[in-house]
Amino acid sequence: MSGMDRDWGAKSGGGGVASDIQAKVDRRERLRQLALQTVDLMKDPYFMKNHLGSYECKLCLTLHNNEGNYLAHTQGKRHQQNLARRALKEQRDNPMLPQANKDKVKPRKTIKIGRPGYRITKQMDPESEQRSLLFEVDYPEIEEGLQPRHRFMSAYEQRVEAPEKDWQYLLFAAEPYETIGFKIPNIEIDKESGKFYSNWDEENKVFVLQLYFKKGGQGGPGARAPPPSLMAPGAPMAPPSMG
Repeated sequence: MSGMDRDWGAKSGGGGVASDIQAKVDRRERLRQLALQTVDLMKDPYFMKNHLGSYECKLCLTLHNNEGNYLAHTQGKRHQQNLARRALKEQRDNPMLPQANKDKVKPRKTIKIGRPGYRITKQMDPESEQRSLLFEVDYPEIEEGLQPRHRFMSAYEQRVEAPEKDWQYLLFAAEPYETIGFKIPNIEIDKESGKFYSNWDEENKVFVLQLYFKKGGQGGPGARAPPPSLMAPGAPMAPPSMG
């Protein structure tokens, strides 16, 4: 068989270029008819019929001769890309809207390696006669790139011991260590310049915090500050003795 006996550009045994094109046309027509039967164009916010009797896509600003042509357009790449851009813009403009496809952030799980070592020094400023506490907490195995954190907690926030209004808690935390808390008098902390200090010694892996109690500050069992006690998880501890 000579080359003239076959469709030009088609392989031997194939249906030919014309038959491939016709198959695509037939497939598109079937999809159009199916869409016309299942899609309600009146609910499409971007579908509009103009005064000339043709149809417009308000999203892509395109003109279409009939409904079938418009439906074929909505399945095309351009329309789908514009829909994605519009959804992204609405998400940025309305960040409080629920995001169906956004993965939920799962709480971080870290295997704890126990409590850190610590040292506490009780001091008094000879000039102001203010009592102070110096905390040094060792974190030799702290996770790389992290710094220890601390916070004060009222007796009514914690759930380990029976709350007592005369006491408050100072907590230290750093992964992968367990959080430790110290029970200290509920006396107002002096946070003026030079009276409250914290520092993370990254080289020696030691977190230092020094605090001063205001002289005659309100709260607590008197103006004197007894040594703090470590808050034992799950087991209430008696307040440290005065003196």
